[in-house]
Amino acid sequence: MKQWVTKLLGVGDEVSSKRVIGVLGAIVLFGTMVANSFSPKDVAPSKELVEAVEYLTIAMFFGTAIEKFAKK
Repeated sequence: MKQWVTKLLGVGDEVSSKRVIGVLGAIVLFGTMVANSFSPKDVAPSKELVEAVEYLTIAMFFGTAIEKFAKK
């Protein structure tokens, strides 16, 4: 875990900020889905907010994938 955090904060191709943001966004989406399954519908976050996090997460993963194929 310590090595991963070191790679995350270091300069290099091993861990990108887009990947980290994408993973955090996915965790937030999964957490929201789990929390919403146990809560009443009127407490749930707005559909637009969940979609915004979803699109941001997809964009971050897509950006990371594009980096692998982009010409340097």
